[in-house]
Amino acid sequence: MTGPSRAVEADAALRRDVALANRILERCGLSTVFGHASARIPGTETFLMPARRSPRFAEEDSLLILDTNGTVLSGQGVPNSELWIHARAYAARPDLGGIVHAHSPACICLTQIGEPHRIVHNQGGPFLDRVTEYERVGLIRSRELGDALARALGSGIAVMMRGHGITTGCADVRTATVAACFLEESAELQLQMLAAVGGDAARVRFFTREEAERVSDQLTAPMIERAWEYYATLAEAPA
Repeated sequence: MTGPSRAVEADAALRRDVALANRILERCGLSTVFGHASARIPGTETFLMPARRSPRFAEEDSLLILDTNGTVLSGQGVPNSELWIHARAYAARPDLGGIVHAHSPACICLTQIGEPHRIVHNQGGPFLDRVTEYERVGLIRSRELGDALARALGSGIAVMMRGHGITTGCADVRTATVAACFLEESAELQLQMLAAVGGDAARVRFFTREEAERVSDQLTAPMIERAWEYYATLAEAPA
């Protein structure tokens, strides 16, 4: 395969992943009307994301290309007003290849009862010391707010946004999507445990640091491959 042919195939594969990542968010209950996943175009300061519709309707042939200044470079349609979540995180973190923003219900609940995310099961292991909080309520509709959110994310995997949702940032869009799913699962389990003990957090057996470090490999390549296969199959199944 020639260089141009490889580039075309790589672009098609990335577009498929971005579209599928968005549909996973909707099918797996992390977002309904709102939410979006994006991917950096490798080696550039540009990224792919869908136009302003429910993530359920994301299609690989109708993605927009934007730059980190929020400019639409290619594609038809209007970008989501919270494009700044993606644009400014990519600008701040050259290591990020994929970003997910979702209105994950259990994560929102944790932020609104004042409970920090704790490690309560194996898939929570990678989030030890890598989940931050963004306290400001409201949408990220400006460059300045995008920069503030990027600062809150810092070098972490995820930021929990009070009353709003989550943003995950990882090396690629598949990992960012799986991380979002695992974080929501973790938050939901934490809420169930708190409810089971009458809200007394002291009675929940959260993982110790040593225990969490023991299962910190849950976002490594073999885990991502297995999880992506499962989530992708769910997203592609008939509704």
